[in-house]
Amino acid sequence: MRSGRVLRTEDKNLMEVMRHASTFLLPSSSEATDYLPSSVHALIILNQRLPGFAPLLWERAKLRVCADGGANRLFDGMPEFFPDDDPGEVRRRYKPDLVNGDMDSIRAEVKDYYSDLGVKILDESHDQDTTDLHKCVAFVCDGQPILEKSNLCILVLGALGGRFDHEVGNINVLYRFSNMRIILLSDDCLIYLLPKTRRHEIYIESSVEGPHCGLIPVGAPSTSTTTTGLQWNLSETGMNFGGLVSTSNIVREAKITVHSDVDLLWTICIRKRS
Repeated sequence: MRSGRVLRTEDKNLMEVMRHASTFLLPSSSEATDYLPSSVHALIILNQRLPGFAPLLWERAKLRVCADGGANRLFDGMPEFFPDDDPGEVRRRYKPDLVNGDMDSIRAEVKDYYSDLGVKILDESHDQDTTDLHKCVAFVCDGQPILEKSNLCILVLGALGGRFDHEVGNINVLYRFSNMRIILLSDDCLIYLLPKTRRHEIYIESSVEGPHCGLIPVGAPSTSTTTTGLQWNLSETGMNFGGLVSTSNIVREAKITVHSDVDLLWTICIRKRS
């Protein structure tokens, strides 16, 4: 192999460490840990069924945005989590700060309902070159004064499942905004990007996630990826579609480390709540 395509040991050691943890899924009120400071969260809801932890993430978030048909899911789905409460009261309690997108999926009565509650409706139907998720992430990133950008983490509900082309479009947003912490979530798993410009430490919250996980080289093949803490670790290993891809791996330690010569997707399963 040509040396320019392999991460040398000294190069790895010079890279800044990026730390990750799924503390936002923990039921406790505080997320701060010794290894990861508290994050400021924005929540984006897409047009898929709300996962069971949606109310928890809603409370965590400082900004809540529905992407087009995600408003239907919020309107229909949130009262289901509170069967003893009046549905209208639940909808008023859980109203988004913004509905954004090309407005081809939101039902007219839902749009009118939230508009009457004073929710901002941002119609970007003129832009057919970006997805609704892209539009929402751009809105969150473009100078919202209530958010501290240095520790901002964007949580995306309904990003996985449903149409495969929608899933791929959502994953593409991770690459389009690779300098942002964005986590795609479903009831079953989460996905986020590990940029090649950093070494990564992933702290496993074993009460809410794992053990099955994966590292996937979407976009470009890897000629050198090294990990620790997994059942099947990689040691300067190449990965590519048509060859080796680290799916159905298993976490074995509380801290996973990853460094690679390409951007990788990290995915881990989310434990079912009892």
